Amino acid sequence: MCKGTLSFSICPLRGILPLLSKKWALPIITTVGRAGSIRFTDIERILVGISPKTLSDTLSDLRAEGLLDRIFYAETPPRVEYSLTEEGAALCLAIQPLMEWAADRKGSGHRECLPACRVNGAENLCASHSESP
Repeated sequence: MCKGTLSFSICPLRGILPLLSKKWALPIITTVGRAGSIRFTDIERILVGISPKTLSDTLSDLRAEGLLDRIFYAETPPRVEYSLTEEGAALCLAIQPLMEWAADRKGSGHRECLPACRVNGAENLCASHSESP
């Protein structure tokens, strides 16, 4: 445990860490959290480089863990949207300090946010570091 913090058990992390440590899990959580409600193709467009299979599998895993809701609209053509559950929203808030730390970090692997990731000139806690339309 870090100095000056309360002691805790790492046991609760064992159940969720394998999911959250997947490459695209946190970017998906932040993308859905930023959007409020978002369609599969919009997530795919924002997260440049994610394959449809990886996106589908990760969305399913996040739903199974109770972090995402999938809402089906019986329209023609059918429409599906994803949103955060209450737990997903709590996770999204909890990872914001991590995102801020990563944005401020100057170590290896650090990438600057591109203009597409900025809102009103400030860093946006964005999931995508690519310029998307």
